[in-house]
Amino acid sequence: MIEKSVITQFEKSLDGALLQPGHREYDEARTIWNGMIDRKPGLIVKAAGDADVIRSVNFARNYNLSTTVKGGGHNIAGKAVNNGGLMVDLSLMRSVTVDPESRTARVEGGARVADLDKATQVHGLATTSGTDSRTGIAGLTLGGGHGYLARAYGLAIDNLKGLNIVTADGKQLHVSASEEPDLFWGLCGGGENLGIVTSFEFQLHKIGPQVMATQVFYPFEDAYEVLSFYRTFMTEGPEKAFLLAAFVNVPPVEPFPEDQHGRTAIALIGCYAGETEEGKQALAPIEDMGTPMVYSVDTMPYIELQKVFDASTPDGMRYYGKSQYLTDFPDEAVDIIVKRTENIPGAYSAVWLEPMGGAVSRVVPSATAFPHRNALFNFAVQTGWSDPGEDEELITWTREFHQSLSPFSTGGSYVNYMVQDDNERLNAAYGENLGRLRRVKTKYDPDNLFTKNIAPYS
Repeated sequence: MIEKSVITQFEKSLDGALLQPGHREYDEARTIWNGMIDRKPGLIVKAAGDADVIRSVNFARNYNLSTTVKGGGHNIAGKAVNNGGLMVDLSLMRSVTVDPESRTARVEGGARVADLDKATQVHGLATTSGTDSRTGIAGLTLGGGHGYLARAYGLAIDNLKGLNIVTADGKQLHVSASEEPDLFWGLCGGGENLGIVTSFEFQLHKIGPQVMATQVFYPFEDAYEVLSFYRTFMTEGPEKAFLLAAFVNVPPVEPFPEDQHGRTAIALIGCYAGETEEGKQALAPIEDMGTPMVYSVDTMPYIELQKVFDASTPDGMRYYGKSQYLTDFPDEAVDIIVKRTENIPGAYSAVWLEPMGGAVSRVVPSATAFPHRNALFNFAVQTGWSDPGEDEELITWTREFHQSLSPFSTGGSYVNYMVQDDNERLNAAYGENLGRLRRVKTKYDPDNLFTKNIAPYS
């Protein structure tokens, strides 16, 4: 038990705020996107800048407090929040500074995708940064960073030039391929427990403000044909094309036909990461596919494309998910997905495939902590619902669906999609890179101050 006077002194040292249970802002600060997560840190620091992060790490180390970090608070497993320890909340640190000449952006650790897009799209620039504007840039990047631009320009980590991090000893380091290279390697996909990253520097690319984008929804009757087309298009088509194939429940809103409301649809959502006229030609094969209920292959603001999925997974619902990388996607796998998606439980649920290949696959698996460079697709099942009484049913459905695709899996899993019960699957997340990653952890956090992912060697 830490003495009250010690906590008071710590609070006075901060430029930001210190929240304890009972504080009017405490519950809001500990709440994250996934409503299943209900953890209660002993202390929450709302850091106003790098100095507060350093003070927090030193305090946590001195008083042996398990420490977690909240960036965007959008991780499905809720790794931002702990019970009884110290949570460092970076939500006040969201600035993004763009240098259009060098095409780089400096992004603070609490920034979200929407913050990055807003700053970069003014200059017609972007970098790979997920498919949901609420996602925290820090968590996204430290886990690897899928996104619409991945096939053209690589994962978020492949565009990471450097970062500033506060390590467990309270030191602030600038880390890059030439400065603390082992730590940089580990931060490129190794997750969030090697320290607290206060800022990132990314390489940007000429994208937008308008991109050629697809938002095409088909009735379930077309599912097999559409998914077969998708498999061929994403394995043989242009690298600058990135389409998600998503099975969703049709919402009861226009422009969806009333007779399709509540039924399963398959959607092709994505864009072409290049000139719009070039993209129009590249995406033209979609015009001849199936009988869509909603069809849009047209230019749209890239910043709006990044928000397409926001409304379908509202904050505070209950979410559970599983993912795995596929090394093969034969007709048998298509059959399994189609049969299991005819009736998707949960109002906020989705099943999707995201393509790999292109620039992602040109990086050697051992070059970063993220090892899944040779997969064809990333397959994910994410259920979302509101009634706790449905927990067991929907979690079981998700697990069984996930297991049914395991014969076609690489054995790997995306750490950013790993849920509360997946901690034993670190071999799936990191494969042959896990040993080196644990050595990095042992060097920079030997006492496991940051506990929410990989443990050091004892």
